[in-house]
Amino acid sequence: MNVSLIGGTGFVGCHIVERLLAAGHRPRLLVRAGSEDKVEEPDRCELIAGDVDEPVAVGDCLQGADAAIYLIGILREFPGRGITFERLQWKAVEQAIRTAREGGVRRFLLMSANGVRPDGTPYQRTKYLAEEAVKESGLDWTIFRPSVIFGDPCGRMEFCTQLKRDIIDSLLPAPLFYEGLMPLNAGAFELAPVHVEDVAEAFVRALELPDSIGHTYPLCGPDNLTWKQILTRIAAAAGRTKLMLPAPAFAVKLAAGALDSQPWFPITGDQIRMLLEGNRCEDNSAFAALGIVPRRFDEPALSYLG
Repeated sequence: MNVSLIGGTGFVGCHIVERLLAAGHRPRLLVRAGSEDKVEEPDRCELIAGDVDEPVAVGDCLQGADAAIYLIGILREFPGRGITFERLQWKAVEQAIRTAREGGVRRFLLMSANGVRPDGTPYQRTKYLAEEAVKESGLDWTIFRPSVIFGDPCGRMEFCTQLKRDIIDSLLPAPLFYEGLMPLNAGAFELAPVHVEDVAEAFVRALELPDSIGHTYPLCGPDNLTWKQILTRIAAAAGRTKLMLPAPAFAVKLAAGALDSQPWFPITGDQIRMLLEGNRCEDNSAFAALGIVPRRFDEPALSYLG
């Protein structure tokens, strides 16, 4: 199967390309200038030079494809550099849909995110709007909503490597965020980290499974873990112990509001808000439907942090 990827040079993309090749598919990647060295096994992939909002380049990438996969997502905006949620997570998806329809590409897979909604943060809202565009496209679509994704970063930044760098390796105590005035449940909000190889396998299985058409799949790992448990396991995998102290979320939000436009500041106010909401799946049957047994968030799976 000829599979075109938009966002195939990113963290999840590198694992999807690997799984596509292992399954005998032929990946074609849209590659913007400066990202050529991020392509996994370039001799076995077809590379199309261009950016996501260049219609001609997107058309060249999708031409003759049996399926299209849209993976681009960002965690924070830098409008001065053209890096915005609206451009990359919504409008570019609409452009890819138009181009797919014009080029006769019927199959369209979208990377969304668990917890998206129309009244959420700009990140959540643009992901939601992209989902709606896909559902209204008339294409044979499948949407994936992963929780926080972890795993070998392929030289990129991912959830656990960033937490190790910014929190575990820091000389400061690890923050156990809490809302309100009293730290009664500091660090108790829950996430369900999902392994990147399981996410990649879900995309490839869906390509080959007609029953996946028209489905939105939440993808969560098998364990709901508190923020404190997650930090403890990351520290252990890195061979460390870490002092952890309660941290009021309102103070971090104030600091982030003043500094989140600075690339060196590690977190934004919206990221704190989404973190405190938690990120679990109410229905975790998606992996079973795709015939996948998801990996646990444990020290063997986190060995890349050592």
